[in-house]
Amino acid sequence: MPPAQPAAAQSAAAQPTTEPADGPTAPAPEVAETAADPARKAARRELGTALLLVAAGAALVLSLSGRVWAEGAAVAHGTRFPIEATGSAVTKLPTALALLALAAAVAVLATRGAWRVVVGALLALAGAGIAAAAASGASDRSALDSKAASKAAIEGVRAVDVTHTAWPWVTLVGGVLILLAGLAVIARGRTWPGMGSRYETPGPRTPKRPTTSAEMWNALDRGEDPTH
Repeated sequence: MPPAQPAAAQSAAAQPTTEPADGPTAPAPEVAETAADPARKAARRELGTALLLVAAGAALVLSLSGRVWAEGAAVAHGTRFPIEATGSAVTKLPTALALLALAAAVAVLATRGAWRVVVGALLALAGAGIAAAAASGASDRSALDSKAASKAAIEGVRAVDVTHTAWPWVTLVGGVLILLAGLAVIARGRTWPGMGSRYETPGPRTPKRPTTSAEMWNALDRGEDPTH
């Protein structure tokens, strides 16, 4: 008659052995989320930089529309009248495009995917239009000629001793900033978060199906069906 085994040995023999799961172990969700954090932070930085470029460029353009872009004089009946023309008198296009750029910046936050690329194209076109209008205004004298005729009250009088300030070229810089922001949205906008994406509620997680004997026993202890 074989000797009786100790109770502890019988209990240990009755316990199921843990079998390794087939295939490589999948990374924990917390590890995957931690690895994705740098990418999300980089995307938010890129988005913030693009919006900052738009804001800075538009503010520059709007603030300089009231500055003097050209100066000169009108001569009538031997009298010399000083005249000057502001940016808005030379061309109203930069102001209109700067306001469009600000609206497009809000649209960048509200859109995603292909629509965001379309908004980026609008931003790029607005910036290019501002730069072109500012470059043209840097040598324009039609606004001064109009003021000269109005000042002298004689049709056909043209401005003389015309000089231009540096403000049109500074306005051009504002347009270039908006253009760069638009190009960044076109190239990288698809990867950026949208408005309120950090507050979105994550979807329900699908419970992991037990794959080992130990996990099945634990599921049964919790009152769960390990076969589903």
